[in-house]
Amino acid sequence: MKTRTQLIPFLVWTMAMTFSALSSAGDLPDLAALQKMNARLTPVDLSADVSKLPAGERQALLHILQAAKLMDVLFLRQGWAGNESLLLDLIQDRTPLGQERLRAFLLNKGPWSRLDQGRSYLPGIPEKPAQSNYYPAGATKAELEKWMKGLPAKEKEKAEGFFTTVRRSPAGELVLVGYNQEYQPELSLAASYLREAAKWTQSPTLKDFLEKRAESFLSNNYYDSDVAWMKLDASIEPTIGPYETYDDEWFNAKASFEAFITIRDDAETAKLDKYATELQGLENNLPIDPKLKNPKLGALAPLRVVNSIFSSGDGNRGVQTAAFNLPNDDRVVLQMGSKRVMLKNVQEAKFHKVLSPIADVVLSSTDRKRVSFEAFFNHILMHEIMHGLGPQTAFIGGKSLGMRGALQEHYSFIEEAKADIAGLWAMKRFVDQGVADKSLGDTMYVTFLASCFRSLRFGINEAHGKGIALLLNSLLDAGAFQVSPRGKFSVHAEKIPAAVSALTCDLMTLEAHGDKEKAQAYYAKYVHLRPEVQKALDRLIHIPIDIAPRFVTAEKLLAAGK
Repeated sequence: MKTRTQLIPFLVWTMAMTFSALSSAGDLPDLAALQKMNARLTPVDLSADVSKLPAGERQALLHILQAAKLMDVLFLRQGWAGNESLLLDLIQDRTPLGQERLRAFLLNKGPWSRLDQGRSYLPGIPEKPAQSNYYPAGATKAELEKWMKGLPAKEKEKAEGFFTTVRRSPAGELVLVGYNQEYQPELSLAASYLREAAKWTQSPTLKDFLEKRAESFLSNNYYDSDVAWMKLDASIEPTIGPYETYDDEWFNAKASFEAFITIRDDAETAKLDKYATELQGLENNLPIDPKLKNPKLGALAPLRVVNSIFSSGDGNRGVQTAAFNLPNDDRVVLQMGSKRVMLKNVQEAKFHKVLSPIADVVLSSTDRKRVSFEAFFNHILMHEIMHGLGPQTAFIGGKSLGMRGALQEHYSFIEEAKADIAGLWAMKRFVDQGVADKSLGDTMYVTFLASCFRSLRFGINEAHGKGIALLLNSLLDAGAFQVSPRGKFSVHAEKIPAAVSALTCDLMTLEAHGDKEKAQAYYAKYVHLRPEVQKALDRLIHIPIDIAPRFVTAEKLLAAGK
């Protein structure tokens, strides 16, 4: 695909690690099989109108895109120490099979298929490391836990924080290395691009964010730039840096580099202003113990609808992000709330290319007629909103503890499940209050049911897929979702509201108590594919699993800037 192949010369320039041969991974796909695997991500052109941007803003955007390209380099290095030199080897293989393997590598950002339980499609590749490349090779999780417990409080906080790796000293001791040191060459270059972009923009808030994020890359302190990002009010809406922790499957602690470079949709954003003033009301009425509610949410909690023109790193691997809720720094969230960003052109592509065809196959004839893009869009929005509502800190034995630290490897899938189910609860409340369009009451549950099958196809080795498996199986047990003898799924209108409310309460309470044992029980009971669900998934083989974006607007801007 054109956009990805344009990244190759840049990646080659920065990559110089040595790849050693490893044991065979077993049966590998041939050319035809690999082409079929790659086709599950269907190419889609993503564009946005930048013609109305002043010349200075377009120049700023060009430099921001150059910085964003570097996030691919960093994400590859974070994923596995062998990624960089493996990519060099793949580029040199000009055979049809070699080029298809290269395509798979760029789609997955590594040699493991993210749609196939992390299995490798290349020879000589080990199992995907659960710890990625954040911790020393050969170290065990138990060794890391013991070492962290023995650290002084400030060092322990850094060790468990987002922006450090753990390495071994020449003497073999475990030591902390900040991201600004670990990735110094690329972050210095990214900082220079952002500072150059800041010189061109006439937007005060964009200039402030770019300058502060550039400083963050060098200082390893992201607080000020996260605050500046929360205050960002500009036509160009960039998100760039280390954010999500999904790839640290040991501790859910280390942040992966990513970028989303977008253009704000002012008209669609204005439509969502009504929700921003209703968040405290949602919090106050959550179906949980009043003691667990936040009496004063952060003030800003901005909502943005944007159109994506480029994404990279953790923002562009395998299944595409449809929306996000950031930052993840609890200090910023408690002080200011969090920003919800809706990638509308990505969502539209997913709905038309994937979700609508799925509904035609798995839902009953009555329910499939009620699937709508408005319900899909609004549930994604509510999902992101609900990440920031409800308990944000776990209390164990009367002491406060971050939820990531309390739930560790179970945190991500429990949090994703909570946001999904609480999003449905929030939609119903808004419909009942007249805040949201009444028509959503007739479409939201069936659209979510169809979307469960969309998400399960991402694989239940991934946080979102695990969360959806938990919800779908729970709601089937509650009778809120039903399956006919013919294998068609439907919503039980009378049972679904109470089941959604009860599950929202259970998951939020689990998080508030940091109950890792109950999270493990949920995992063991629900995170699997039941026969009736697997049969439905088998009927979807002809439908793409997700989209593979071609960033046509970014390509034109970068080509014009050369």
